[in-house]
Amino acid sequence: MKPAPFDYVRAGSLEEALEALAGAGADARIVAGGQSLLPMLNMRLARPGVLVDIMRLANLRRIEERGGEIVIGAGVRQAELEAWPRLADTLPLVAAMLPLLGHVQTRSRGTVCGSIAHADPSAELPLALVALGGAVHLRSQRARRRVAAGDFFAGMMATDMADDEMIEAVSFPAARPGTGHAFREVARRHGDFAIVACAAVVDGTVARLAVGGVADRPVVRAMPMPDEAGLDDALNEFAWDLDARDDVHATARYRRDLVRAIGRQVLEEAARCRD
Repeated sequence: MKPAPFDYVRAGSLEEALEALAGAGADARIVAGGQSLLPMLNMRLARPGVLVDIMRLANLRRIEERGGEIVIGAGVRQAELEAWPRLADTLPLVAAMLPLLGHVQTRSRGTVCGSIAHADPSAELPLALVALGGAVHLRSQRARRRVAAGDFFAGMMATDMADDEMIEAVSFPAARPGTGHAFREVARRHGDFAIVACAAVVDGTVARLAVGGVADRPVVRAMPMPDEAGLDDALNEFAWDLDARDDVHATARYRRDLVRAIGRQVLEEAARCRD
């Protein structure tokens, strides 16, 4: 299939992109890498009247270390982040995820912020943003605002982004000494969306487990430390609270089993990996 007709704006500046969004409102969509949006256009699952292309905006293609955070602009491709020399030191959880995110070809075009905007509950980057307690930086002609990752994802491919807003950047807290990170997922094939994905962040006193692919958004919860009593009960409670459903990929029971098994594995691995 081919997309429905639309107008195309190749923005020459951020101001021009924001003006196009303000003018078209809900009828406009931002396009950057296009790895999620273009298939939806071709299948006519999305029918925007205006596409606003931001990939020529050099000021959106930066990765910066700023105030203890790694700030990634809306034009940064996933492959560019994967090749960033400071990634393993500052964002080890993201470094572990990126090789499993799609394929080399899709990472060479897809953007980090595009995956966040798409908000697929099985996607790796939204899970990392929630697990690490990151934030989304939104921009419109009216204002700038920063939204915590846990508040940004509102449901299945739904976000707290207004019609005239775009993601200008996302920020991840840089890894702190003494904190361990781990990630694992189960998918039908390498590069597929996860049936269940688990990310763990463990420091000296707090363990956090984030789960994707089960609920309608990535969910994070504090857990007992891996060597404490009560972890199995906490994992079981978390698995049931995610309200898994049967679908063509897996049963709800299988997903709950994966949350319990992989959740324990990543928590134990993160605890071992603390500096």
